[in-house]
Amino acid sequence: MIVARVPATSANLGAGFDCLGLALHLHNDVALIPAGPFRVEITGEGADSLPRDRANLVARTVYRFFDEIGRTAPPFALRLTNRIPMTGGLGSSSTAIVGGLLVANRFADEPLGRDDLLRLAVAVEGHPDNVAPAMLGGLVLSVVQAEQLTTVQVPMPTGLRAVLFLPGFTISTREARRRLPSRVPLSDAVFNVGRSTLFVAAMATGRLELLRTATQDRLHQQYRQVLFPAMPRLFDAALDAGALGAWLSGAGSALMALVQGDAEGVIQAFDRAARANGVAGRAVAVDLSPAGATILEATTREGETVAMEDAGSPRLSRP
Repeated sequence: MIVARVPATSANLGAGFDCLGLALHLHNDVALIPAGPFRVEITGEGADSLPRDRANLVARTVYRFFDEIGRTAPPFALRLTNRIPMTGGLGSSSTAIVGGLLVANRFADEPLGRDDLLRLAVAVEGHPDNVAPAMLGGLVLSVVQAEQLTTVQVPMPTGLRAVLFLPGFTISTREARRRLPSRVPLSDAVFNVGRSTLFVAAMATGRLELLRTATQDRLHQQYRQVLFPAMPRLFDAALDAGALGAWLSGAGSALMALVQGDAEGVIQAFDRAARANGVAGRAVAVDLSPAGATILEATTREGETVAMEDAGSPRLSRP
């Protein structure tokens, strides 16, 4: 059995629309079992809703990998252990893609290097802001130009944690994309260029007091607010409680705030604001992950997945 452990991610980070992403210390495990018959076993998040046939995203990714290297996929089965809430906005689809590529690459005796795998992950996902930090870890800036991908891992200060608010509803990524305008005012574009640059500078230099400004956005959150009307009030509550910055994670519906040190005040602020605005859900604190996706020890012992889960990433219960 070949097992890949892949971190959750938060993308956009406010102003860095489709360019910035951050890995979190919360992981899904993708296990490929050589030889057939084909099956998909799922435990944890999505066990009651994700497909268990060849339509499963991990399975499709494994087959796509073998198509790309010009080989026929040998028989295999999959065992998926999902800890990342499927609320939306935490990169669960990226973990499926990255995990599927890593286990397929090991299964095929590693014909592709990490850079080639990342480019293939972007081709499958469509944009790099989630798959890049899932693959590489930490804070990642990604730029695509003429189908060429450039990624830079940005240094981060120590002691930062994420506080996630996990609503009791999901937002379709397709619906969130549909809400975005095809044109934006020049002033809004300049607003975001300055703040996304400021975000990178604040993290690289440790000027964390700049993050409150650096996480402001005019390109996507104001248009997606119709799908989560209470969102700005939850942001304000988190910031008033001491959060360094707050944003809609990816296309939503999860929200994320950055804190340094104790996260309890921001957790309570998110929860109080949610109750006051009639929003079901809960807030939790999660560490950031400097490490990206990894291959764990390959084994054929049936009990190994349970052992790795017990020693690995924490599981967040559903809101």
